Parts: sequence; structure tokens; C-alpha cells
Amino acid sequence: MVTDTELVNVLCMKWGTKYPADYVNRLYSMVARNMARPFRFVCLTEDGVGLDDNIDVFPLPQSAVNLAGPERGWNKLSVFAADLYGLSGKVLCLDLDLIITGSLDDLFDYPGEVMIIKDWIKTDGTGNSSVYRFEVGAHPEVLAKFEKSFDSIKKTYRNEQEYLSAELLAKGALKYWPDEWCRSFKRHCIKPFSFFLARETVIPKNARIIVFHGKPDPHEAIVGVSGKWYRHFKPAAWITDHWR
Repeated sequence: MVTDTELVNVLCMKWGTKYPADYVNRLYSMVARNMARPFRFVCLTEDGVGLDDNIDVFPLPQSAVNLAGPERGWNKLSVFAADLYGLSGKVLCLDLDLIITGSLDDLFDYPGEVMIIKDWIKTDGTGNSSVYRFEVGAHPEVLAKFEKSFDSIKKTYRNEQEYLSAELLAKGALKYWPDEWCRSFKRHCIKPFSFFLARETVIPKNARIIVFHGKPDPHEAIVGVSGKWYRHFKPAAWITDHWR
């Protein structure tokens, strides 16, 4: 159990040009408003220009695997190194394309070795790594195996979260957040289906985090841009109350 006075870690990663520094700064601001206990906010990035002074910035960890293009998403496994820039204790990893709508303190207290979102579609136990928590240095073999056998691993697993989930499930180390804590914008916030009518959007009851996986991103959802011809919704102006 984490005590109220214990410093905890919140970590995000930024690479490439898809998300600007403003996305990281907004994430830090949302965390600060929704954490009662002291925390350290860390961003691992190849470009720290424009990041808030309250954010601890470190380079993306070097990997034995040369990742480029779509494969760069596998970078997320680097946090499982035995040593991660001297960090210690529990780390809550957050993707940049999400908004925080409730307290995060319980995400540090919830029992489990590694906590992750239960994927909303897959039935094989795969987790969605938009929001997960682990103990620094607890599972370095996840990264070591990836670096040693990436060519064969990527033939079996579509992405890092499939591989990570399978490895930790095999060890009995993976558990899932309560369903209502982490919700999908496009699956849980958009009201019932219609091909033709723009729908209202809502924050699901008891949601702590809304995840914008795929399309749209938060800045698009605010103005009603869905990114899909078959998904129509009205501008979700309520996002601006949280995404700031």
C-alpha cells in the first residue's frame, strides 16, 4: 500500500512529431489537479523543447533493437529496464492521447503487480497499455527477451501491448483496473449508434481516465471531428474542462 506521503511516479513517452509538447504539458496539468499525494512527473523523449519546468525530462532509453516507423511503439517496453534513470517504486504510465476526469490516487493503491486496462475488444487477456502501473525493475526479463528475440516476437504479436500482456499473464503478474475507471472515448462516451445522426457525448459514471485510442484525438473530438465516415458526434466541448 502506498502511503499519502510517499512520492510516486507518473511517466509518459513522446517521440516523433505526432504529438506536440503541449500534449505533455496538458497531461502534467491534469495529473497535478487529480493527485492528492506528492508525485514526480517524468517524460522520456527525444525532444524536450517546450516542456513545463515541473516535468523531469530524460532521453528515450537506448534499445538493442533499432526501431523505426510504426515499430517505434515498441519503445514503451524500455521502461521495464532494471534501472530507469534512478527511479524507484511504483510508476503509472500514461499515453499522451487521454484525458483525466477523476482522482488518480486509487490507481497507486489498487492491489496487483502490474495493472493495465482490460482491452475492450480482445478476449485473450490482452491489456491496453494506455494506462498501466508497475514497479521499477520488477520485470526486466520482459525487455531482455524483447531485445534478444524481436524478429520472432513481432511475428507472433501485433504490438508491444500484446507481447507485454502475454509475458506477464504467463507469470501471473498481470491484473486489470476496474472497468469503470478507464473508458474509451469512442466506445463508451459516444451515445448509441447511428450512421447518419451526430450523437451527444458524455463522461461515463466513475471514469477516472478517458482514452482516445485510434481516432479521434482530444483536440479533434472537441470540435466533433471523428476521423471515420461512419462515426458522427457533436463537438464534445466538455473535454476542454479537463484537457487543460
